[in-house]
Amino acid sequence: MNKTVQKIRIAIHIGVEPGTAGGTAQSTQGLVRSLGELEGPEEFILVAQTREQAEWIERYRGPNQKLVIKPRFWRPARTNGLQNGRGLADRIRSVLRPPVRATRWLMTQLNPPPETVRISDGYYESLDCDVLHFPTQAFIVCAVPTIYNPHDLQHLHYPQFFTPEELAWREVVYRNACQFAHTVVVGSEWIKKDVLRQYNARPDKVQVIPWAPPTEQYAQVSPGQVEKTAQEMGLPATFAFYPAVTWPHKNHVRLLEAIANLRDRRGLIVNLVCSGSKGAAWPKIGRRIDELKLTSQVRFLGFVSETDLRALYRSAQFVVLPSLFEADSCPIYEAWSEGTAVASSNHTALPDQVGDAGLLFDAGDVTAIEQALERMATDPLLRRYLIERGHQRVKDFNWNRTARAFRAVYRRAAALTLNDEDRWLLSWDWMKEPNKAPSLDVLQ
Repeated sequence: MNKTVQKIRIAIHIGVEPGTAGGTAQSTQGLVRSLGELEGPEEFILVAQTREQAEWIERYRGPNQKLVIKPRFWRPARTNGLQNGRGLADRIRSVLRPPVRATRWLMTQLNPPPETVRISDGYYESLDCDVLHFPTQAFIVCAVPTIYNPHDLQHLHYPQFFTPEELAWREVVYRNACQFAHTVVVGSEWIKKDVLRQYNARPDKVQVIPWAPPTEQYAQVSPGQVEKTAQEMGLPATFAFYPAVTWPHKNHVRLLEAIANLRDRRGLIVNLVCSGSKGAAWPKIGRRIDELKLTSQVRFLGFVSETDLRALYRSAQFVVLPSLFEADSCPIYEAWSEGTAVASSNHTALPDQVGDAGLLFDAGDVTAIEQALERMATDPLLRRYLIERGHQRVKDFNWNRTARAFRAVYRRAAALTLNDEDRWLLSWDWMKEPNKAPSLDVLQ
């Protein structure tokens, strides 16, 4: 039975911080900001898990959003214990609770429990929300209808990139979340098919909603700021740019080997500038830079500010993305938005995202990467063509449309009556069919 009141409250679990989770943090940030700009009866509660998360997401909070920090230990409020005869028992519990918790923590360190899905302690239910959204990979079984973003199932394709503990956590949480959630949202048809195949989920339960360029929501940068960033960072006159946390699947090592081959076999110097936090693969990457004698050609900047990131895109000759696995790629959206040519891996969902707006190559083949780099570095007509195609392609993706599609998912999960726009957005994958849509204004 549909609710007649269209005003609903949506809680959004904020489970990441910038600089630690790559595209997951960027997509969460973009979604929060774009939902905060929508007009409508929806109310949003942003539930941070730490003070650091709260300070970060506060920058993007809109007028229809309230920010709270979930207590680490939470229990439902009780009526006055003295009136119901439980006052002494409550006092005893309050005294014993800290040492009991400490003992439980020590026992879990000595004998870790098997991986399991967390069960709600009642906190989210206490917020009186109609829908609960987990936009990152965390999940809690809850009495409230839930929306879940697994982002991808990379651990099933490249288990060698994960520790046994990470594999156990992902497989237990992802699999159960995809079963218990009301709706599973993914960024591309490729990932939807993967979820259906791997977890035997119902097709009508998995919703495709493409993301949009995170840099679209950052402050504008002037030509002077771009020049200032280049000078302060000591950027080379021409360089390829690769923004990515150094996780194994980002495939930095093959990229380095291709750059070294171009230098040694072709006499072509391609400079590489990388941004992003130094993740699990960094020790191997650092050693390979030394072994290949690439210290003069390769720069790793670490996590950079929003202003510097936009400036780096605009300073780069082209963006290269040799990733082995992507649900879709924030850097590709960003490069198009900033007017930079793209060379991309042809693995997983990337061909669907890129279309004809990038030079595709086999990221598992060092020679193929080498050939793509040579073409991008030496062919200005190709770069100009790809910039124009990227300019057209990025028009298919914007945060307002993404936010409206998520709002339609929230309304459906809350059993509200959907309007024409909601139904249209939920029936349309604009990554695969970019030219299908009428103006959203027509549907309102």
